[in-house]
Amino acid sequence: MRRTSFKDIRAEIERRISMRLWRPGEIIPGEEALAAEFGAARATVNRALQELARAGLVERKRKSGTRVALHPVREARFVIPLVRAEIEASGMAYAYRLISREERPVPEAVAARLGIAAGAAGLHVACLHAADGRPYQYEDRWINLDTVPAAGGERFDAVGPNEWLVANAPFSQARFGFAAAIATPVEARMLGLEPGAAVFVAERVTWLSGRSITLVRMVHPPSHTMVMDM
Repeated sequence: MRRTSFKDIRAEIERRISMRLWRPGEIIPGEEALAAEFGAARATVNRALQELARAGLVERKRKSGTRVALHPVREARFVIPLVRAEIEASGMAYAYRLISREERPVPEAVAARLGIAAGAAGLHVACLHAADGRPYQYEDRWINLDTVPAAGGERFDAVGPNEWLVANAPFSQARFGFAAAIATPVEARMLGLEPGAAVFVAERVTWLSGRSITLVRMVHPPSHTMVMDM
C-alpha cells in the first residue's frame, strides 16, 4: 500500500480550505488527529503544516494550535490587490456596478486557460469599478465552480468577485499577464472610450493545489498606471 506523503496531506488540507470545509479563522485538527486520519507519522503531518504555514494558508501558534488564516496568501506574501483599496488609496470615491452574472458551462477557450474540461461548471461575472464617478476598471471574470462552489451562492450585486474571492478563496499559485490592447466594443462602451481605443489589460489566473480558481481580464483606460507593492 502506498504511504501517505506530506504532499498528499498538504494537498488534502488545501482542498478542504478551498472547499470551505475548514473556514478562515477555524482551528483545524491537531497533528495527532491528522496523523491518525491519514495513517502517517506526526513528522509527516508536521512537514505538511509547516509548508502550508509558509504559504500563508494556515497560522500555527504554540499551545493554541493551527488555524486557517483569516486572509490566506501565498509564500511570497503577495496579496491579490483590491480594486476598492487602489481607488480609495488615491483619495477617490469608489463605486461598483454588476453588469452581468451567469452560471453556465465554461467555453473551450476559457477552459484551456483554466486547465479544465470544456463544459465544466462555471460562473461568468462582468462588472465595472469606478473612481470619482469615472470608469476605472472593467472586470470580466470566470470562476471555476468545481473548485469554489460557494461562489455559486453569491449574487455579487453589492460586493464584487474581486473582494469576495480574496476573502474566501485562498490560492497557492498565480499567473499574471499585462498588455496593451484594442478595446472590444463592450470594453469601449463600459469604459466610455471611442470604438477601437487602446486599453491597458491585466489578466490573472489563480490555482489552489493544482485546481484552477478563476480567470479574470481587467481592462483599464489607456491612462492607467499600475503600481504593485510586495
